[in-house]
Amino acid sequence: MDLCSLIDRNAAFSPDRTAIAFEDERLSYAAFAARIGRTATALKQELGVGRGDRVAILSLNRPDYLVLLYACARLGAMLVPLNWRLAVAEQLFILTDAGAKVLVLEQAFEGVLPELALGTSVVGLDFTPHRGTTFEGLLARSDGSSRNPHTDLSCPLLIVYTSGTTGRPKGAVLRQEALFWNGVMSQHMHNMTSDDHVLTVLPFFHVGGLNIQTTPALQLGATVTIHARFAPDTALAAIEHERPTLTVMVPAIIQAVSEHPAWAAADLSSLKAVATGSTIVPPHLIERFVARNVPVLQVYGSTETCPIAVYTRLGGDLSRAGSTGLAGLCCEAKVVDHSGNEAPAGTPGEIAVRGPNVFFEYWGNEAATRDALHDGWYRTGDIGLCDADGYFWVRDRKKNMIISGGENVYPAEVERVLLEHPDVSECAVIGRPDPRWDEVPIAYVIPRSGCRLDTDELRGHLQAQLARYKVPRDIVFVADLPRTALGKVQHFLLKQLDAQSRAQGEDS
Repeated sequence: MDLCSLIDRNAAFSPDRTAIAFEDERLSYAAFAARIGRTATALKQELGVGRGDRVAILSLNRPDYLVLLYACARLGAMLVPLNWRLAVAEQLFILTDAGAKVLVLEQAFEGVLPELALGTSVVGLDFTPHRGTTFEGLLARSDGSSRNPHTDLSCPLLIVYTSGTTGRPKGAVLRQEALFWNGVMSQHMHNMTSDDHVLTVLPFFHVGGLNIQTTPALQLGATVTIHARFAPDTALAAIEHERPTLTVMVPAIIQAVSEHPAWAAADLSSLKAVATGSTIVPPHLIERFVARNVPVLQVYGSTETCPIAVYTRLGGDLSRAGSTGLAGLCCEAKVVDHSGNEAPAGTPGEIAVRGPNVFFEYWGNEAATRDALHDGWYRTGDIGLCDADGYFWVRDRKKNMIISGGENVYPAEVERVLLEHPDVSECAVIGRPDPRWDEVPIAYVIPRSGCRLDTDELRGHLQAQLARYKVPRDIVFVADLPRTALGKVQHFLLKQLDAQSRAQGEDS
């Protein structure tokens, strides 16, 4: 049995039920299963994709994104989702690091193809690449359904790259069984049944968009409506007219939707719950849905946990303000001290997770894997506490990580690019509170002696290498930075100094 078998069985039980709705398209479970089979055959026969090979995809959300995921499951291959918000240099690093055999992309990203298609077979989802083939042409040449022998739930399926604390992203490898057990926990969290209808507006290059509700719903035989990308007006219109029962919204999306002019009059009565997470969720945002009689469920996890690890459950105790819930049905979670010993109830420490949903390894990075996994426990780097009843609260975020609009920004990655500029001597990047994005990155830069740095030039240097949301909103030139006795920059002190500086500026 592989993960794709669940789609096949749903097609047998309910062949005419809608699996995926997208724009004007409706894909039944029978058609979904058949397209997966033809895609697996085409990948294997035409492009030589076999067990362990990597297939990268650069695309907005669309049905064939999910078709490719389950076709890879059938072959024992791995899907490598590319974040379309990244700069080309970042995407090229991921393609090279993963050793992708095939690159599948949609026409909207055709402009970056000459820089990315190095040594890979290229497949255009909705166009004919200059050097490659179309997805439909590939399927037309396949002759039936095919699978690789000895493919089962133990096979790796996803390599999802996370921004690196050392300046380079790491590829978290998730096995098919991780998605299976993650799906069981999602179904438990949401009281999900095959009668549910999920609206997905988060991008599939995040495990949140892919695995909090989307794949669990498909593996259970429910219906999923997907949007190519989030927009508050189309999201509200879909809730009102498509009548979904479940959706996932990060805090920035909740804010955008609830502040849209159509919010007050929108009919939200079909929603039995909204799930949220990715950062500490402000209570006033939760209250906006609760005031409209829509329960808000919190989920805690990371790319490395597929991502469901801790959650509040529909019908469960939602009264503990700020709590992200209990350890999931199929995994364990605990708070540990510096030595790895479990901390007493109510004592802050590092959150650790163990279970079949936890990632297998960081692709090609044994040292990082050893640092993260200890006797099967994944050390998240997040600081939290657990009360005597087992409920978790997240108190701080991974080291110096910034979460801007639901996107992770690691200062080390931005600092690495800043230091590549010949006139930058030293730098530090911190998060500054922002009413819209939760936080935005801010850079403090020490110019090289005798150099006069231009802000616009430096920002242009960053924009050529980084996604827009990672480019610092403000660049501050300074003569020194707060440091430890060993010379390490103290980011937390810099954040305090930045807050004081802004407060003084407001008072003057």
